[in-house]
Amino acid sequence: MSFAKQFLDEVTQVVAGLSVEQIEKSATILAETRSNGGRLFILGVGGSAGNASHAVNDFRKIVGIETYAPTDNVSELTARANDEGWASIFEGWLKVSKLNAKDTLLIFSVGGGNLEKNVSPNLVTALQLAKQTGSKIIGIVGRDGGYTATVADACVLVPVVNPAHITPHSEAFQAVVWHLLVSHPILKQTQTKWESVK
Repeated sequence: MSFAKQFLDEVTQVVAGLSVEQIEKSATILAETRSNGGRLFILGVGGSAGNASHAVNDFRKIVGIETYAPTDNVSELTARANDEGWASIFEGWLKVSKLNAKDTLLIFSVGGGNLEKNVSPNLVTALQLAKQTGSKIIGIVGRDGGYTATVADACVLVPVVNPAHITPHSEAFQAVVWHLLVSHPILKQTQTKWESVK
């Protein structure tokens, strides 16, 4: 079997293993966030930060939710990392934004954050703040979901079908799931360009 065939077969297995229930629950939370006048903060590091930036566009333009990704402000991000430490970059940003019970965090992560292993501690501290403020939490994460899966109100786990491909499948399916969400009839408000072109 070629590598391309193997990888695409794995993609099919991932699709089959996604929780429709958790995706629908995520859509409901996002719809409630919008109707309550809340904001959406999308957090991710590495490739997930790139996904967060793209997703901000879609949730703002297509869904009409006030949405932000702290990683889009590289000056503040690097100043906070330099002056206060990597673990608190999101927490500090969210405090200035006055994170509150109307708001929702959307976490994009391969591992979901783990303090014991010192992996994505910045996500963990942000999630701890969200729990303190009563904000809703949605995760689209891989592996076992880490800290995100333990505290989220809805968590879409990208199943591990090949331990050698946890990261590429996790980050790819963040995009699949968020595009599903912005296309969901309870969320989508604006027609996407190419679907409107006759």
